[in-house]
Amino acid sequence: MPSWRCILVVVALAALSGCAAVRNYDMELSGTLSQASLGDVDGAIKRLQANNPQAEKDLLYYFELGMLQRLKNRYDESQQTWASAQKRIESSKDTATAGADLLRSASSYVLSDKVRVYEAHDYEKVMLLTYMALNYLALGDYEQARVAIKQTHELEATIAEARAKQVAEVEEEAKKRGAKTSFKELNGYPVETIDNPEVNALKNGYQSALSHYLAGFVYESLGEPSLAAPGYRLANELQPDAPALEEALRGLERRLRGGGDGMVDVLFIVSSGMAPTMRAQIFRLPVFTLNGTVLVSYSFPQLLPNLSLDHPSELVVGGAQHLPLTRITSIDLMARRSLQDEMPSIMLRATARATTSAVLQSQALRRSDRDAAAAAAIAGLALSAFLQSADDRTWRSLPGEVSIARVRLPPGVHDVTLRLPSGEQRAKVNVSGSHAVIDFRVLSRQLFVHAPKAAAAGGDEKP
Repeated sequence: MPSWRCILVVVALAALSGCAAVRNYDMELSGTLSQASLGDVDGAIKRLQANNPQAEKDLLYYFELGMLQRLKNRYDESQQTWASAQKRIESSKDTATAGADLLRSASSYVLSDKVRVYEAHDYEKVMLLTYMALNYLALGDYEQARVAIKQTHELEATIAEARAKQVAEVEEEAKKRGAKTSFKELNGYPVETIDNPEVNALKNGYQSALSHYLAGFVYESLGEPSLAAPGYRLANELQPDAPALEEALRGLERRLRGGGDGMVDVLFIVSSGMAPTMRAQIFRLPVFTLNGTVLVSYSFPQLLPNLSLDHPSELVVGGAQHLPLTRITSIDLMARRSLQDEMPSIMLRATARATTSAVLQSQALRRSDRDAAAAAAIAGLALSAFLQSADDRTWRSLPGEVSIARVRLPPGVHDVTLRLPSGEQRAKVNVSGSHAVIDFRVLSRQLFVHAPKAAAAGGDEKP
């Protein structure tokens, strides 16, 4: 069968199987999250389910559903949902070789990134385990939180190995194809959105100071200082020059010696905004073929400036204790660094697809058989139109930024005021035991409170 006919069949099959998958994910999630920000989380869940009617749900559905269930304090359901997400991540392919397989797979050069099965970004995999740990802490289960934290450490090591292998694969494949992999060569691409001092200051796009500080806090609460210290230390490396993080490490031994005073060591976590929006940007660039130059559409993802961030300034406990908040992790910046690291692979696949389309169009110019020429031209144009949209899917219900404050409080109920540029938010929290994590999520003007349901490790009192 002539090559142009093979490609035509591929285009038809891809269009039939993929058209349902081509969706405006940002529009869907913006409506869902807007509903949640008004306090109607149940309505947001119904909207999410309506937008995902297929029997076999994709990974992003489980990401978003688990977060919405968490907002309703339905932690057991959230854990079950996220466990399903974790199974999909683990079963999709071995993480250490997934990046390389995507490059070697012929389908990765034919099918658009947007219509392929969604592969979670590295930071999303890490944040999934971090939020599962936070769910366990809200349930008062520090031992299970410890397990999730250990899994996070193992995952980070696996990702580091996979990324190094992928870089080598991309470089080798790009040389074979003569493809460019530097996004800085894309005329008109908003380079500053993923290449700026804040983004470049990150060690990588998947490790967060929040995850490692939380590890230190959990290990400390369980009386494991030898494990707590490395957690705090790495948090300091990932978010340097933060006095609150430095004090966590410096004061570890002092806090362990001073235990038993009846006070509760409380870690306040404040998450605000949403993960940034991903959009596709189209470029018309020349591709050189044996029959001349053909203009083909290239499409690349870009992250828009995040307008949803509402930076909290401080917490006030009991109307008297003013606690400054320290930004510990920006998921917005992690997403940008992750895209920067992924762009060489994205460019390689897009260039290969554009070249395939250009070859089909150029074949049409030299065919004597009118039917064959028309079919080849249609195949080229269809492929170009069908594959021109970059993948704009991300886990949107993640917060944009996370800050922390830490204080020792007597057990019992406390009034807490969260000060934001948009105004004040108030809540009552009940703390007990030796350690407690209070997690506030600010979504627009709505405040969601995640407080422990049982005494933390080392305590006998119940709230």
